[in-house]
Amino acid sequence: MSASKKTDGMAMAHARKAWGETLPDYIFALARVVDVTSYQKCARAVGYSGAALSLVLKRKYTGDYSAIEQAVTGALMKHEVTCPVDGVIRADRCSVNQRSKMSTTNPRAIRLWRACRSGCPNSRIGDK
Repeated sequence: MSASKKTDGMAMAHARKAWGETLPDYIFALARVVDVTSYQKCARAVGYSGAALSLVLKRKYTGDYSAIEQAVTGALMKHEVTCPVDGVIRADRCSVNQRSKMSTTNPRAIRLWRACRSGCPNSRIGDK
């Protein structure tokens, strides 16, 4: 964490106030990207709303932090996971796959839906 408090933008300041000086890596990355771009641009990259990301940085989000972490590490930190259907994919793609609705017309989508709910080690479904 090379950014000093003097050069922190608003997002980083909110994160440090809520999370303390030792930020989790994904929170640090999220705050840094928001400060350089905007909540909306970061939201498009991560796949969550700007409001949700703001709540995460302020540690007031009531949803699943592990799902946000997975989306941020994939989209902003290029973390990869092994999907039982698609092979090696970015963690944010995995997060999108898990949130997808069941499709009865696409065989790949059916396999993904089942894999995400059948013990895949990357799945956050049911974790809260």
